[in-house]
Amino acid sequence: MAYTTTQRDALQTALASGVLTVRYDDVSTTYRSVSEIREALNVVESALAKADGNTPLRQVRVSTSRGY
Repeated sequence: MAYTTTQRDALQTALASGVLTVRYDDVSTTYRSVSEIREALNVVESALAKADGNTPLRQVRVSTSRGY
């Protein structure tokens, strides 16, 4: 599903205000808990970042304690 910034903004507003019902574009969704809103927000933000090509980079560092 393609998510929109309107959906993200509605989730952020609900999270900030502690409301469990989110409304956007004639759609209303009631979540069971604030943690469920956080999960939905993470999904939407990840999808939007991937769509923009702004996926976060991961850096892996490897070190050893023994020398030559």
